[in-house]
Amino acid sequence: MQDRSDQNRKNRKRSKRRMILCPKHGCYLDSASPKYPIFADSVAQLQERGVNRLNAQQLLAYRPTVSLEGEWLEAFWCVECQDNCWYHVRKINEKLGKGRYHYQLSVVPPELWQRSVGTIHPMGNPSVGEFTRRNSKMVTFGGVKDFRFM
Repeated sequence: MQDRSDQNRKNRKRSKRRMILCPKHGCYLDSASPKYPIFADSVAQLQERGVNRLNAQQLLAYRPTVSLEGEWLEAFWCVECQDNCWYHVRKINEKLGKGRYHYQLSVVPPELWQRSVGTIHPMGNPSVGEFTRRNSKMVTFGGVKDFRFM
């Protein structure tokens, strides 16, 4: 008969918590959104990530965009800040041991929002007017009562 602790160890297939720490406080961050992948659509963007110019040109000639492996946008909840913050996450390929990796966090620059898949810019769509934005956040619908006629 097997020991009870051996049986528990075999059945535990859940992944371990990612070692992502708050850049301000150093505490663990809890994920508050799915991972949103990022793509590159210019040779310069690929060169920033270590691809030589010729290979970058060939990649972009074959397809208009290239998905960037190991980079994504994600929202995290910080216990110290008591706030959700969006970060550009880069997975560094050196292992810490037992399948854990280093992660590099940086604040999301505005141009990166346009190169991500499935995200909505946190400041909202600039083509939407203030009236529409304000009314979309309302919990109740007042209909004609929301319009003030003189």
